[in-house]
Amino acid sequence: MNIGIVCYPTFGGSGVIATELGKYFASKGHNAHFITYDQPVRLNTVQPNTFYHEVSMHDYPLFHYQPYELALSSKMVQVIRKWKLDVLHVHYAIPHAYAAFMAKKILAEEGIDIPVITTLHGTDITLVGKNPIYRDAVNFSINSSDIVTSVSESLKSDTKSFFDIKKEIEVIPNFIDKRLYETPKECLRRQFAPEGERIITHISNFRPVKRLRDIVRVFAEVRKHVKARLLLVGDGPEKEHARLLAGELNVYDDVIFTGKVLDIDRILRCTDVFMLPSEKESFGLSALEAMACGVPVISSNTGGLPEVNIHGVTGYTTDVGDIDGMVSHILDIFSSPALEETLRVAAKKRSLLFDIVNVAPHYEALYIRVIKK
Repeated sequence: MNIGIVCYPTFGGSGVIATELGKYFASKGHNAHFITYDQPVRLNTVQPNTFYHEVSMHDYPLFHYQPYELALSSKMVQVIRKWKLDVLHVHYAIPHAYAAFMAKKILAEEGIDIPVITTLHGTDITLVGKNPIYRDAVNFSINSSDIVTSVSESLKSDTKSFFDIKKEIEVIPNFIDKRLYETPKECLRRQFAPEGERIITHISNFRPVKRLRDIVRVFAEVRKHVKARLLLVGDGPEKEHARLLAGELNVYDDVIFTGKVLDIDRILRCTDVFMLPSEKESFGLSALEAMACGVPVISSNTGGLPEVNIHGVTGYTTDVGDIDGMVSHILDIFSSPALEETLRVAAKKRSLLFDIVNVAPHYEALYIRVIKK
């Protein structure tokens, strides 16, 4: 099959999942064509059967904001024509599903019927999508797709409550590639915790919804009882707020901002507890990646997180903003080697259910189904 993949090329979960999915199908002999404005961060090596098509923008003084949707639609049309794509898989409703509809209409005039699969990932629905400015366009785009999927039951429910969806939404969860976490790699524990400190880690884009300041507050309380280090992996608007708060709470020297890291598994391998106390999370890919390294997860119980992190089994979930609850759970883990080992084993075991070899065939079945229509 010739598969077109449209995604954001950033470190965000939707871009990571889209890229890894394309790479997986390329390894199986299909052709994966990535259409986006920059090379996806996970597409950082030359791999057979993978192609990157850049969406170029024309800088024209009339436009205060460059019309990316227009450029994206045109690029989709060009790539579908030239490479004879069989299916177009767009990740994130805004603006990809909308642009895909326009490309589909343009190609229909030429007698080309390109099926479109839209995968909903999270804030494209729960935050941006339900904004009145975009709501009608998002609603139309989803209903105009040939097949719609979401990454969790929670997101499916949110989508149906926010929009007038006439399409069936099929749930296909996010995934990890277990091989990535089984390859021996150098341990970084001494680099981050030279005196044997416990390591607590958080990975995200540092947006307010991730509640970075809650993490710093939890860490400051844990630090009163246990020697520990906090690793904050990523970048974003909350970084400076977290840095200032760490100073106010006298834990600044034990908080390490690593910046954006590509091979995050090297950090997760030396992590003792992973935190994801998000205000809203459609799935929680970073939590799953931590679990794949056998790391217990402390997360909020919102959105799709309880579908990934099972309370009392793979870690613990708390209400959003429950600082005391998170502190208590972390201290329980650190004070009981038996509990910690039990959680580690269970986290690793559960992550295997989300291995790409178990999840990707569901997408492949959709591709085949929609192409045969």
